[in-house]
Amino acid sequence: MTKKYDIGKQYRAIVIGGSAGSFQPITQLLAAIPKDFPLPIFLALHRLKHVRHGFVEALAIKSQKEISEPHDKESIKRGAVYLAPANYHMAIELGNSISLSTEDLVNNSRPSIDITFDSAAYTYRDKLIGILYSGANKDGALGMRKIKERNGLTIVQDPEDSMINAMPTSALAATKIDYVLTSDEIIDFILQLDKAYRS
Repeated sequence: MTKKYDIGKQYRAIVIGGSAGSFQPITQLLAAIPKDFPLPIFLALHRLKHVRHGFVEALAIKSQKEISEPHDKESIKRGAVYLAPANYHMAIELGNSISLSTEDLVNNSRPSIDITFDSAAYTYRDKLIGILYSGANKDGALGMRKIKERNGLTIVQDPEDSMINAMPTSALAATKIDYVLTSDEIIDFILQLDKAYRS
């Protein structure tokens, strides 16, 4: 039976984080999102820092939406999908732009999910949806707490559905998460959100 979610039209952006075990469910999510889905999506995914090419193409194989690695200070466009470049932190800034940096690793990671989530929470506040998938460390847990503190909506992949559950489990320990969903349920949530914007 399909779950029904209390979704309004107030949201302005989605941030998604993931690490080990997240690639497949995130590619499935991207494949399911309609081409004209209106909200910008920011992807902070752990990746090999010295491999500059191929990751975007792999994510985009089945996606109906174009996926790009933004430039520093790039303006955010409606409905666009932005992937944090290899070996760069990606932050969402007031004024509708993206900033990139090569500051120190956070949770042994660059890009850091926490940095992307925290900055997006500061920018979008209660109009942000944060989604955290499978991963092997605690990156993203503090970011999810920041989203929750600023009244955004928080979703984690069900640890039992995750290939590696350290990341969603850490988020659940850090704050009260709104929805704990399987990867298929996350897709259904986004499709219901899309339907809300069309009604």
